[in-house]
Amino acid sequence: MKRIIVAVLTGLIFSAGAAFAHDDAYLDTQKAPNGGQLRMAGPYHYELVLKKDTSDTQENPVVVYVTDHAGAKIPTAGAKGSATILSGKLKATTTLQPDGDNRLKGVAKYAATPGTKVVVSVTLAGKQPEQARFTPLAVVQGEHKH
Repeated sequence: MKRIIVAVLTGLIFSAGAAFAHDDAYLDTQKAPNGGQLRMAGPYHYELVLKKDTSDTQENPVVVYVTDHAGAKIPTAGAKGSATILSGKLKATTTLQPDGDNRLKGVAKYAATPGTKVVVSVTLAGKQPEQARFTPLAVVQGEHKH
């Protein structure tokens, strides 16, 4: 009997983390703190912010904010990262460097188009690399409050 109780409790503990996980569709309904798009990346949320008002391909900032699932800032000191942007037929890659509390920043040549896709990879100091895929300029259908 004791083994059954332990097995059930263990199962509940391990499944509890999945209940707090957010998929992309859910995150797309959330208002991101910095006006970007949110994605899950392992134990973190990444918020990608691109310049939205440029239709010509030019040098523009690429900013990624890192938080935990509760929205608490995760320090990016000592982190490194990259962002690969696919915009139309163009592909641009930038290195992301720490730039403030929980922010990484780079510059890449891109135009703001609805079909833009971005792959962000970040390695926080002493942690494994995490990756997220974004469609930052796509139109979102609804919005929830968390």
